[in-house]
Amino acid sequence: MSARSVLSALRHDKPLRPDDLQWMAAGLADGTVSDAQAGAFAMGICTRGLDKDGRVALTLAMRDSGHVLSWDVDAPVLDKHSTGGVGDCVSLILAPALAACGAVVPMISGRGLGHTGGTLDKLEAIPGLVTGLDEDRFRAVVREAGCAIVGATAEIAPADKRLYAVRDVTSTVDSLDLITASILAKKLAGGLQGLVLDVKVGKGAFMKDMASARALAQALTETANAAGCKTTAVISDMSQPLAPSLGNALEVAEVMRVLKGDLRGPLVEISAALGGVLMANAGLAKGVQDGADLIAAAIRDGRAAERFGRMLAAMGGPVRFLDDWARFLPEAPVIREVKSPADGYVSEIDGEALGMAVVGLGGGRMLETDEVNPAVGFTQVVRLGDAVQRGQPLAMVHAARSDAADAAAHAVRDAITLQPRAPRDLPGLIHERIG
Repeated sequence: MSARSVLSALRHDKPLRPDDLQWMAAGLADGTVSDAQAGAFAMGICTRGLDKDGRVALTLAMRDSGHVLSWDVDAPVLDKHSTGGVGDCVSLILAPALAACGAVVPMISGRGLGHTGGTLDKLEAIPGLVTGLDEDRFRAVVREAGCAIVGATAEIAPADKRLYAVRDVTSTVDSLDLITASILAKKLAGGLQGLVLDVKVGKGAFMKDMASARALAQALTETANAAGCKTTAVISDMSQPLAPSLGNALEVAEVMRVLKGDLRGPLVEISAALGGVLMANAGLAKGVQDGADLIAAAIRDGRAAERFGRMLAAMGGPVRFLDDWARFLPEAPVIREVKSPADGYVSEIDGEALGMAVVGLGGGRMLETDEVNPAVGFTQVVRLGDAVQRGQPLAMVHAARSDAADAAAHAVRDAITLQPRAPRDLPGLIHERIG
């Protein structure tokens, strides 16, 4: 077998056998497959596509290109993945809440991508905390707290890391087959028994319409379930930022307000909805609503916060972070209001534009090598349907410099649309469940 034979089969629209895909994934991982061959493979998959069996085979081949974890625990091993949104800090709430409810949560997460924030970047806004743990330390944190949120090591799905870099420069990032295999290879390498997928749809998401979101949700759930991991997808709304704050330290502050008892707003609602699905699928709850109630109770009574504190301390964060979290988080030197230019009702919010404005402030990366400023971003962002008067704040900008704050304020005003009358039929947070 060779890369040439696999590429020839793709070129002539012949089905790829599992052995072909296993060989290709191993070659991507160990360098046997050249960059040119990797690019041709990605383009072939993108243009020809795979059937359901081929998608499963590719996912498993990429999973098996590296180390696959196993957990000798007397509890269900569960995880959650989001396809990317703005103000989405749910993982920092849900992982400890699930641990407080009897699950084990070894969450392998990523960094910011494009206009969306990264869970690892948010955690690393906490002084001293390290997300790049080796496997032994990863396991120790899970034993201590019941959950750990870490980056993938070089041994986890190395074929995906190689292929993803090639996809980025060959315009094959948007292939449904490659997206599915990339997401699931890393998650399934974590040794999961259950997974919930939060597929975002709307202006602040990668999937802008329900048809594309539903197609991705179906591909992900079909593939993960066929690979042996019980999986459900929830399609959730991203027509506005999920939290009222955008930016790494600012979103951690929102998480802490929730864990310390502020149960209002969509962060708690979606955490409970996603957790309810996992709890029901794992047999830890009688049904989805019962599971959601259990997750909400763990947040409300402080058990989730206690697990979160344990996890942070075990990962090098401050031992007393829960007691005085605001003191530990970095603050931007320039904070100013973005004043509304007119009276009206908020009828539309371009979440992608707001996310890119955070990147422009230094809160994300234009290049992989860029350093992130954890303190910058936005707070008190208005919500759809809010009534505002001329001169009232649409948001607060947190910036490193005055000129950066000016540019960000301009971006906020451009991203938020006002109309004379209150909008009707505001979108709900949860659209549907699949799988």
